[in-house]
Amino acid sequence: MGRHTGAVCRLCRREKDKLYLKGDRCYSVKCALERHAYPPGEHGQGRQKFTEYGQQLREKQKARRIYGVMERQFRRYFKEADRRRGVTGEILLQLLESRLDSVVYRMGLGRSRAEARQLINHGHFQVNGRKVDIASFLTRVGDVVAVRERCRNKPVFKLIVAAREQQGVVGWLEVDHEKLEGRVLRVPQREEIDVSVTEHLIVELYSR
Repeated sequence: MGRHTGAVCRLCRREKDKLYLKGDRCYSVKCALERHAYPPGEHGQGRQKFTEYGQQLREKQKARRIYGVMERQFRRYFKEADRRRGVTGEILLQLLESRLDSVVYRMGLGRSRAEARQLINHGHFQVNGRKVDIASFLTRVGDVVAVRERCRNKPVFKLIVAAREQQGVVGWLEVDHEKLEGRVLRVPQREEIDVSVTEHLIVELYSR
């Protein structure tokens, strides 16, 4: 699967919003958006005027970049959300939050979704007692996500938990930081998904 390999801080500047792609750095004064609150490039400080389509496109790109999903995969999530009963935009975000890398990040076992994705790909996590090394694995209510026993003594997890424990855990997850495991209690509601995305614009874009 393709992935972004460039400077991720440029993505935050392009969207003019914190996407929290660099973990702890995003909460510090080193955040690029704090120092350069305008898009990158020669014309970044110029006046920008978006059409209706341009606004819809920016929201879609922002959501893709927050969750680290490529276009083809993102479109599949939208089709699945559109197929299900309910509010399409909200279901889309729920699907993205249910990805294993997002759940690991929300549990506080990854300082960013990118770090969580890397740890999963390296085989450090299991779901319901079985090793899962696919970051896009969709978790369900009742699933238990845990660091594999053979990986629990790795220094990286001690550093991650120490940094993330102070930020708390979302209400739709139950986490035991001592055991390095958590359970999906329920599907998150829209007000519990703290991403600055106007999802109805994404729905309008794909409905054109």
